[in-house]
Amino acid sequence: MAHGPPSGSPGVSGVQPATAAGAGDDRARQPHRPRRLYAALDLGTNNCRLLVAKPEGASFRVVDAFSRIVRLGEGLGQTGRLSDAAMDRAVEALKVCRMKLRDRQVARARLIATEACRQATNGEEFIHRVKDETGLALEIVDRHTEAQLAAQGCVPLADPKARGVILFDIGGGSSELVWLLPRGPGRNGGPPTAEILGWTSLPVGVVTLAERHDGKHVTRESFDRMVDEVAAMIEPFAHRAAIQGQIEHLHMLGTSGTVTTLAGVHLGLPKYDRRRVDGAWLGANEVDVILDQLLAMTYEDRIAHPCIGAERADLVLAGCAILEGMRRHFPCQRLRVADRGLREGILVGLMRQDGVWRRPFHHRPHDSGYQGERR
Repeated sequence: MAHGPPSGSPGVSGVQPATAAGAGDDRARQPHRPRRLYAALDLGTNNCRLLVAKPEGASFRVVDAFSRIVRLGEGLGQTGRLSDAAMDRAVEALKVCRMKLRDRQVARARLIATEACRQATNGEEFIHRVKDETGLALEIVDRHTEAQLAAQGCVPLADPKARGVILFDIGGGSSELVWLLPRGPGRNGGPPTAEILGWTSLPVGVVTLAERHDGKHVTRESFDRMVDEVAAMIEPFAHRAAIQGQIEHLHMLGTSGTVTTLAGVHLGLPKYDRRRVDGAWLGANEVDVILDQLLAMTYEDRIAHPCIGAERADLVLAGCAILEGMRRHFPCQRLRVADRGLREGILVGLMRQDGVWRRPFHHRPHDSGYQGERR
């Protein structure tokens, strides 16, 4: 990875950063420590999310989670800075995460921040404020690292019969496209791994695109303008032609609130249900139908929908436009939906570092089965 996690003391949180735990501390690398808990935190442009998990079988079991929409990147496109109100919301969410890490006595954690903090001129200042007020040492990761983590978190859902996968992660301030080839678990065991054949990061996400084009009141014309904008960003992707040449043998794999919302709408869920959404398949024609349904809704209709709601009503069509910009170049006939991503990738990475899967297991892997949270 291009950027490693920060080193230094664990701070008042009592959570040892990932690299610090592996640098000169043999105790941190002892595998199979009973009840050893790991945590992954992802502070994005729109959401603050935490997972706490323990190794189980050849995978892991989630024992606690937290998710809150904080809109850290609100207004960033206009000012270039994180606003005071946005930072306040994020800090309050991070205080909840800090309490969970402490109460769960988490042994190892990696806490990352993504596009909003990368872009903002006061991003580093905000990271210092978080450390002062919560004791949490956040690491601003680059886009390559973000793509790698998303790939590792989602690869268990790749169809092993496909010749490759086009993974996309539509975020709040950036969106990643990854051409990957699923592989086996590797010499250290655990979940499947992914060979990244090519990747690109688009400097656009649901928050930034919705702010530019008015995500509340979307017409078919304004939607098409958003799609055109995203499609133009993909045009220079160096691997675009190679992917297009194999498109009939590939499938898309999406991780974001956009695709989980599409799946929820398609399934007609009375409320969001991760068990039915994570791993769901959508055909290209089904995606077309869902997009037509969403475009026919008013802003108020989207607020009232049980799988959208007030927090996503002004963002969902911007996310759909990003997806359509991708599908314009890569018209796969199948799309698999993932309610998992960066945090799961972080957890796998930490557990592999500690060698928790080096011993053979004779029972089937356990999926990360947390039921009460959505991306």
